[in-house]
Formats: sequence, C-alpha cells, structure tokens
Amino acid sequence: MTIELGVAELAATRFAISPLSETVAGLQQLAGIDRNAVNLPWLRWAREELDREPLALSRTWPLVVTGRLRWPEFLVPAPRDSGDSLENDLDALRRTPEDRVRASLDRVFGEKRPPPVAALADDPASGLREIADELRASHDRLVAPHWTRIRAVLDADVRYHARALTAGGAERLFTDLHPDLRWQDDRVILAGERWRAQHRVVTRGPGGLVLMPVVLGSPYVLVKENSSTQTTIRYPARGTGTLWTAGTRSPGSGTVRLLGRTRADLLSALSSPATTTDLARALGVTPSAVSQHLKVLRDSGLVARERTGRSVLYLTTPLGERLL
Repeated sequence: MTIELGVAELAATRFAISPLSETVAGLQQLAGIDRNAVNLPWLRWAREELDREPLALSRTWPLVVTGRLRWPEFLVPAPRDSGDSLENDLDALRRTPEDRVRASLDRVFGEKRPPPVAALADDPASGLREIADELRASHDRLVAPHWTRIRAVLDADVRYHARALTAGGAERLFTDLHPDLRWQDDRVILAGERWRAQHRVVTRGPGGLVLMPVVLGSPYVLVKENSSTQTTIRYPARGTGTLWTAGTRSPGSGTVRLLGRTRADLLSALSSPATTTDLARALGVTPSAVSQHLKVLRDSGLVARERTGRSVLYLTTPLGERLL
C-alpha cells in the first residue's frame, strides 16, 4: 500500500489523539478483529462490564463487524486538531456528507447490505446521529474509566516519535512508527507479510497525513482510504503492554527493603503513567499519602512528573526501572 506525499503534504503531516478511534478499536477487539494480545486484561474487564449491563449497538455493530476486510472509514474521521475531544470527533462523524456515506457503504458492502446498513444509506443524517449516540455510550462505558492512563500512553508515544522526527527526519519517523512502514522516494509504503498479496496506491484525502497512535487496537497499521477528511495512519502505541500490567509485578525484596512496601509498589505501578488519584485507587491508600511518597521518589530521581492538560502524570524513570 503506497501513499504519495509531496513536500506540502509532508509539511502538513501531524499527530493526533482520538477518543473515538479508541472506542471503535475497542469494539473491534471485543469482536475478535485483529485481536491484540496486550489488551487481554482490558478485554476481560470489558466483557465483565458488558455482562453486567449490555450496550445497545444496533446501528453501529453492523458497521464495525462487517465480516469483510474493511469497514466504513467515516466511523473514525481525522481529528481537526491534536485531538482528545470525543465531542469534536462525533461532530465530524455526524457531518459526513451523505454522498460520502453511501459511497463508503458501497465499497464495503456492495449490493448485499444488512437491513441496518440499508437504512443508513436511505437516511444518512438520522442514522449518523444514532450511531454517534451509540458510540458515545460505548466510550463512556468502555474507554472513559481508563482514559487518563490511555491518554498518558498516547501522549508519551507522540513525544517519542516527535523526537524521532527531529533526530532523523521523515525516514526515521515512519520506520519507528511500525516495522511494516517505511519512507522511500516521497512515498509512505506499508509492506510486510500481511500485505504481501496486495498492492495499491491510496487515494489520499486533503492535506497531509494524520498519524494516530492507538492503545485499544490492532497490532497492525491501518490506513484510511477514500476519505473526505485527511488520510489517517493508525498504529499501535508504544508502551501499551505496560498499561495493563503496571503494578501487577511484585517489586523485588531488595527494593522493598530499600524503599518500603508502599513506595516500592508505587514505583512498580508507575511503569505506566498515572495520576495520584489512579495510584491511590489502585493501591488502596489516600491521595495525600501517595503525594508524600511520590515526593520522596522524585527527590531520589526514581520518578518523574509532567503536566498533560489538567492532569499531572507520574512515571518511573530509567533509574527507577533499573532499581525494580
């Protein structure tokens, strides 16, 4: 799969984070589509949550789980800015032009449209409103409880790849995004075993590419084709594996003797970024006690902190990882 980029398009290429992208990816993981083993702890939690109270997804599920190799690209529009606004994502979804909705459904389903898909083609405006409502409910139930820590992993991924771009330009950036991606002769090329039997040039949307890390998604790169918004490249975020395992490994006895049990557990939990509220809930101590322990760990160079939006996130430093 090849995406041709001129100088102007490369200059306009940017990163973005999308809560809607995480929501759609999570639903596909629940359906067993390109399941990513690192998300199994989240999948177990989500199944228990849905067993307790199922979600009504009569309009959305037939679009997410198509039984085909593709699904309608309008479900995940390119964020208008850096992202992190579910309402902006859903507003872009609802504003998809009717002809684009029908064209996308034709590409995915052809003439054999399930009844909910046929109903959407007949009345895209009302159908998109209902789909947006279902996706908002899905996000609130399945993504929002974990969003602070998911967002921290996404932010860390963007910072890492921004440094790769600074250090080595576009060639280094795209190679670092995923082993199946590379930059060559003014083209982004998606290759690898999964794509061996295919070759096509992507019909790129307006402007540059939007690079979107995804936590609750496929282990593969997903390129959006035939889009009315900017073309997106969605790729697995770095550090997802530590998101669900942080705090599950017991710190070594030497670390416990040196730091004490609570501080050692905090250091282990911060293998994935977290706030004081996250840590207090996970470890069963008060936020004020967590803050006091974090100050000691920071002063010792074992933990670092940074502000993301309105939240202050803490993360184990390389020195802290070596100590663990």
